[in-house]
Order: sequence, then structure tokens, then C-alpha cells
Amino acid sequence: MSCLLIKTNQHQPHKDEPLATFSQDLLTWYDTNKRSLPWRATEKQVPNPYHVWLSEIMLQQTTVPAVIKYFNAFTNRWPTVKDLAKAPEEDILAAWAGLGYYARARNLIKTAHMVAKEFDGHFPKEQSALKALPGIGDYTSAAISAIAFDRYALVIDSNVERVISRIATIETPLPKAKKDIQSILETVTPRQRCGDFAQAFMDLGSAICSPKAPKCSQCPLQTHCKAYAQNTMERYPIKLAKKDRPTRRAIAFWCVAEGHVMLERRPEKGLLGNMLGVPGHTWLEQSMEEALKQPAPFDGNWQQVDGIIKHTFTHFHLEVILLKTTLSNRPASNHLWVPLEDVLTIGLPTVFKKMAQHAFAG
Repeated sequence: MSCLLIKTNQHQPHKDEPLATFSQDLLTWYDTNKRSLPWRATEKQVPNPYHVWLSEIMLQQTTVPAVIKYFNAFTNRWPTVKDLAKAPEEDILAAWAGLGYYARARNLIKTAHMVAKEFDGHFPKEQSALKALPGIGDYTSAAISAIAFDRYALVIDSNVERVISRIATIETPLPKAKKDIQSILETVTPRQRCGDFAQAFMDLGSAICSPKAPKCSQCPLQTHCKAYAQNTMERYPIKLAKKDRPTRRAIAFWCVAEGHVMLERRPEKGLLGNMLGVPGHTWLEQSMEEALKQPAPFDGNWQQVDGIIKHTFTHFHLEVILLKTTLSNRPASNHLWVPLEDVLTIGLPTVFKKMAQHAFAG
């Protein structure tokens, strides 16, 4: 493990000595510079565990600006976890549409039911109990325990990884460096104000210790930072090269009849599970020529819409060609039929909303 810098005038590393002023410097900065976010408690409020949990689930793989409007919409519509537990699954999934990573929404629903039924609407305080809930892992359980209940927990997200990696100039690439980061975090995390400490790291990483062009002159941890002393801030954290995402291709079918468009409910398990979508073939690593050989769901004057719809998921790129047709009567099938004027407002996942927009434009 790399040694840490202790706060001295000479900025010299000092092995095996904890950073006695580290947490105080960070918390002092936070008291003046903390962000105002709708899920955060003010100084006169007690943290709302429901708000903390909901925001943390939404913030997984999603930016703060994107989450704010969804958080406000959810809490206005379902003010408590019991209200959320009573809501129809279709309504929650529709309200989630556009946030992506729909497994989070399905786990959100499961957890709401469990908390409402087994805990009478009260989230457990301990990290181990929180981690037993669907969709809550090491980071999220630690964040909820610390922020909502001020319990001692090591909250390690990408911001913490970046800040600690720079302070200690950790040469081990992520994710292997997580053990070193955890060990260092144990030495600086206070036993009091754990929630504020965790949120201070989040704000510091967002506003100051950013991935590119960090604002070191404004950083409250500058004198603790070995990377700053060496002017190597942007070298850290070191990460392994990402593997190239494969590209999958498929055909989708846009059928209009009697002023309605044909949609389908996707299988409960798997990507975009239980969401509404535009019918089509399985997304496979294949050429578009191979994809076009697959048959349409029924006979019709299918016309190819110019252009390719492109969308990127976490693990692959997707390219889709859209075929469209208009029929005088709806064919017998197990599909769903939605009024054309409603299709862009019913909560389609982004990839299917792109297909709908492409169909209207073509």
C-alpha cells in the first residue's frame, strides 16, 4: 500500500501515522460547500431513510442532474415507501423509463414490498440487514447506514476511489486497488458524522477532485495529497484498459392499425425485463444482412425505414433496422396495442423511444 502524506509544511510522507486532521479538514470544507440536493436533509432535518435509499438506487450508473427530476417525481407521487409498495408495478416501471438499468427498478419494487411488509415501512439501520434487501450491495448498504442513520460505515464509490488513489498515489490498478483504498479509508473515517463524511467525499469528487482538470487550489485535502505534491493528479486512479464492447444487430417491426401501434411486454427476466417495447428479433452479434433474413411476425407490406437506430448499453452496442407497415385491421396476436398519440409518453425505455421517434420521422 502507498504511504499517505501527513499534514506538514514540508509535504513529506510519514509512514504508518494516521491523518489526524484529514476528516476535520474535509468536514469543515463540507459545512461551507455542501450541495443542496432534494434527498439530503438540511441542518434542521433528520435524514429520511426512504429518500436516501431511493436516491442511492437511482444514482447507480446515473448522474445527479439526471436523477433529480426522477427523484422529485417519485417522491411527489409516492411520498413513503409504503405508498411505493402499494403502487402497480407497471406504473413504477413507466415512471422509471429513461433512467436505464431496469433491474434497479425491479429490485426497487421488491425492496419496497419487503420494507413495507417485514419492517412496517422502516428501513433497517445496520449495514448487514440493509445488504439483505434486493439490489443493495456493499456500497449502497454502507451509504444508507451512514447517511440515513449516521452509523459507522466505509462508503466507497468512484469519488472515494479517485480521491484516495490520488492522496496515496496508489499504483495498483482498479479494481484490485479496492483493498488498499478500504484500508486507508478505515484510518480516516470518523466515528461521528459518518454520513456527512461520506457525502463530503461525494461533493469533493464532483466539484473539486474531478477526473479531468481537478481544482487542486480549492481542495481542502491539498496538503494531504501525494499526487498534488508530485503534480501527477490525472494519473490516478490507475485503471485497466476497458474491453471493446461488441455490437449486436437486429430488426424491429413497427405496425400501425386502426390508429394504434403494436408493442410487446418483454419477459420478466433479462435486459429491460417486463418493460414495454417495440417487437423485434433477438439482439445478436451478427451482420445486418443476417438480421434481415429473419421473418416478420406476420404478412404485410413491410417497408424499411432509412437509417440505423443506434443505442449503447453497458456491455454492448446495438444497431437496429426498423421495418414498418400499416394495416386496416389489427392482426390476431398476443401483442399490445397503444394509441399512436400516447406512444411517446407511456414510459418506453430509451432504446424503444428512439425506435418510435425513428418511425415517426420516417
